[in-house]
Amino acid sequence: MDIYVRLARHLSALGMGYPIREELIEILKETFTEEEAGVALAVPNTVVPLQPVGLDEIGKSSSLDRTTLAARLESLSQRGLLFSGPAPGGEKGYALHQVGYGFPQTFFWAGEKSDRARKMAGLIRRYFTAQVTEESYSPSPTKPYRYIPVGRTLEIKMQAVFPFHLMETVVARAKTLAVAHCPCRMAYGMNGGKCTHPTEVCIKFDNMAEYVLEQGLARQVSAEEALEIIRMTEEAGLVHFVDNAEKEIQHNCNCCGCACWNVGNIRRRRIPRDTLMATYFIRETDRDACTGCGECAGICPVAAVKVIEGEVVVDTDWCIGCGVCGTVCPTGAAHVVLRPDRSGQLPSPDFEQLHKKIQREKGGKPGV
Repeated sequence: MDIYVRLARHLSALGMGYPIREELIEILKETFTEEEAGVALAVPNTVVPLQPVGLDEIGKSSSLDRTTLAARLESLSQRGLLFSGPAPGGEKGYALHQVGYGFPQTFFWAGEKSDRARKMAGLIRRYFTAQVTEESYSPSPTKPYRYIPVGRTLEIKMQAVFPFHLMETVVARAKTLAVAHCPCRMAYGMNGGKCTHPTEVCIKFDNMAEYVLEQGLARQVSAEEALEIIRMTEEAGLVHFVDNAEKEIQHNCNCCGCACWNVGNIRRRRIPRDTLMATYFIRETDRDACTGCGECAGICPVAAVKVIEGEVVVDTDWCIGCGVCGTVCPTGAAHVVLRPDRSGQLPSPDFEQLHKKIQREKGGKPGV
């Protein structure tokens, strides 16, 4: 069997796996030599995202001697084709990039518009169709990501009960923070799309932050700088999402309806909201305070708000509870509340438990 087909099958079996298409084979041929594809095949596909394994474990499935294998793994890591970090024994380890956790992001996080980046943008556009995106996220009822509403659109009492639904809490819990460019907006622009939203707004935390900093894919920021980026994205009408866990969050994107894989597909009604993301909140309107000015309809990133005969109407099947509408409401009539149909549902306790659950639901082995 062709080495690239074998690698595609290997990658498809990850918890956040790659749906197999001819376009995926083309991407693999563009990025890996045949020998490198063989090295990637030796990297286990049963671990959760961002969980490196040591050289001895990888060597069990490789015919290369230890020195050569180590050199090949490090080369792939330096080129953004493998995740790297401390393995359980403390030595440097490696892991396959999983969908949403390095693939296809590493091609664009640095914000470069090189010939290679442009070529990868074209290949990724052809691969990540709405169908492929839906296949990546639909097999498991547990979603890897959740939307976090703009904090000021939550009641103070709710903020106290659910502090993990605040970006301020996510930032405060992180030890290392980095900011990279939005892969969606970078690729969209290189493919000829028009989007005026800021790009350097992808915030990484702890393990993922350390990786992107080591590879030169991002710049380190303080907690204060991260919060300023969050405030800036809210003013730009962007949507916060993070890992669908209470703790050990690794990843925050700030998305638009123009370019982003989740908000854009929902805005264009290509993929149902709950197929892609965990949505814990929904828009609510104080009818006595609402003047029907339409500011909220104009900024809604998923076009779920309309003003009909002077009255605001919210499409609750598509509203993502992001709270962006509340940032422009002049009377404070727009706010978010917990979705009644998700009463009692909470994110997973931490990142590892989240992805072990997703693996079980997809029928794979839980990460070890």
